[in-house]
Amino acid sequence: MFELLEYTFFQNALLCTILIGVSCGLVGTYIVAKRMVFISGGITHASFGGLGLAYFLGLSPLFGAAVFALAAAFCILYLSDNKRFKEDSLIGIFWSAGMAIGVLFIYLTPGYAPNLLSYLFGNILTVTGEQVLLSLLLCLVIIVFFAKFYRPLFYIAFDKEYSRTHFVALNGLEMGITALIALCIVLCMKLAGIILVISYLTIPQAIAGMFHKNFTKQLVWATIISCVGSIIGLFTSAVLKLPSGATIVLCFLLIFIVCYLWKRKK
Repeated sequence: MFELLEYTFFQNALLCTILIGVSCGLVGTYIVAKRMVFISGGITHASFGGLGLAYFLGLSPLFGAAVFALAAAFCILYLSDNKRFKEDSLIGIFWSAGMAIGVLFIYLTPGYAPNLLSYLFGNILTVTGEQVLLSLLLCLVIIVFFAKFYRPLFYIAFDKEYSRTHFVALNGLEMGITALIALCIVLCMKLAGIILVISYLTIPQAIAGMFHKNFTKQLVWATIISCVGSIIGLFTSAVLKLPSGATIVLCFLLIFIVCYLWKRKK
C-alpha cells in the first residue's frame, strides 16, 4: 500500500486531501453551527453552470466554477439578508439554474466532455501540482482568517443579532467567510465531486459535535476527522480501485455510525 507514495500523482493526491481536509474541517464547522448546510448545497450545484460555460468557452472549468460559486454565494447572502426573498427559495433557484446552465452549455459544446465527470463524482488521483498549490494557499488563508476573526465568527455563527449590538463588522466578515466557503467548495470538487461535496462539509462536523459542544474543540476535531477520514478513504480507493470521492464519503459515514453506536452504548 505504501508503495503508492512513490508516485507523484499519489503524492499530489495525498497532499491535496490533507489540505482540503483542514479547509473543510474549519469552514464546515462554521456552516453547521450557522445552519447553512443547504446554502452550501445551492452554491455547489450553482457552480456547475460555471463548469459548463467555461468548457464551452475553452477556459479552465475550475475558474468558471469559482466565478459562478462566488456569484451565487454573494447573491444568496445579499438577497436573503435584505428579506427580499426567502432563503430556501433562493437556494432552489440557484441550485436548479446552475445545473440547467451547465447542462445546456455542455450540450452546445461539440464532442464529449469526459473531464467534467471528475468534477461531478470526484477523482483526486488526477489532481495537478497547480491545484495542490491552490489548495495550500486557500488552506493558509482559511487558517489565518479563523485565527484572526475567531470570536466575531463565533458570535455570527450562533447569534447574529448579538453581533450587531456589539458592533461586529458583520457585513465584511460575512462576505469574507462566504467567499472562503465558495472557494473551498470549488476546490473540494476534485476530491468528492459536486454530488458528494456537501457531505465533506457536514459529516466530520456532525461527528465532532457528538462529543464536543465547545466551538473551538469542534473546529479542531472536525479538522482531524476530516483529514483522517480522507486519508483512509484515499488509500482504500487506490488499493481497491474504487472511486475516490465516494470511498472517502463512505469512510466518513462509517466513522459516523461507529461513533454514534459507541456514544449511545456509553
